[in-house]
Amino acid sequence: MFDSIREDVKAQFRSGNMVTRIILVNTAFFVGILILKLLLSIAVDQSFPSPSYEKYVAPFLELSSSFWTTLTRPWVLFTHMFMHYGLFHFIFNMLWLYWFGRIVGDLIGDRKILPIYLLSGLASAFLLMTVAAFNTPFAIGASAIGASGAVFGLTIAAATIAPEYSMRLILIGDVRLKYIAMAAILLQLVALAGNSNAGGTFGHIGGLIMGYIYVVQLRRGNDLAIPVNRILDKIQNFFQKDDRQKPKVVYRNPNLKKKGNNSKGNSASDISHEEKLDAILDKIKQKGMSSLTEEEKEFLLNASKEK
Repeated sequence: MFDSIREDVKAQFRSGNMVTRIILVNTAFFVGILILKLLLSIAVDQSFPSPSYEKYVAPFLELSSSFWTTLTRPWVLFTHMFMHYGLFHFIFNMLWLYWFGRIVGDLIGDRKILPIYLLSGLASAFLLMTVAAFNTPFAIGASAIGASGAVFGLTIAAATIAPEYSMRLILIGDVRLKYIAMAAILLQLVALAGNSNAGGTFGHIGGLIMGYIYVVQLRRGNDLAIPVNRILDKIQNFFQKDDRQKPKVVYRNPNLKKKGNNSKGNSASDISHEEKLDAILDKIKQKGMSSLTEEEKEFLLNASKEK
């Protein structure tokens, strides 16, 4: 059962759009942290939530309101925007990500979604830390987590691109995006006025601002997604480098065609052999080495040993 689920998730991640992939990553973080807390509570603390997690793990995943602490752990600028502890917090953010992420993808392209998500999450983090540094009356906690800032960035981006686009809301009916965005902004102002979760509220505002800035710059011909995608592509190519290089050595085996000149029967066999090799190499190029079956891996290994 678990193997089947794992294969289904892998297939969805490979073939799904960017919204699906981001939701899967958030889900992996949510489930993984839940399991880790449970294991620590059983092995160490005998309590749940686990104090060991809060003391030894959380500080290396959550965003600190201190610039200095974050500077020593820069990866938290990214990990914090994929983390959720509460079930309703997680569900709420994933629903908003699904709704507005798909709209952004349909309007300006799937490759714009992840850059907006990341840029909005980073803007959320920097505004939160900046406000904390100036020690404003809006007291901010020691750390922050959640995709809210990134999701609000996608929300305002969708509303700025197509303000007249309508969504059907339960119990309300069709509502245009411009009014949904306005409601989101007003809710943040109300939260600030009531000093309710001020740290999270400033994070949300940072995401809203970045989503708006992205669309304004896009209209001016400055696509902020381009440099982000370049970096992401380089990271992806780095991890796929070995898988792409190894088959090229196999493909250039000069003896395959030579064997075909011995006899008519051998020629047909060699052509079939080479066609099968080409098909495997094409599959590796499109999906990576992990997509090969055990039979294909064995065939590739035997081909590489031929003289």
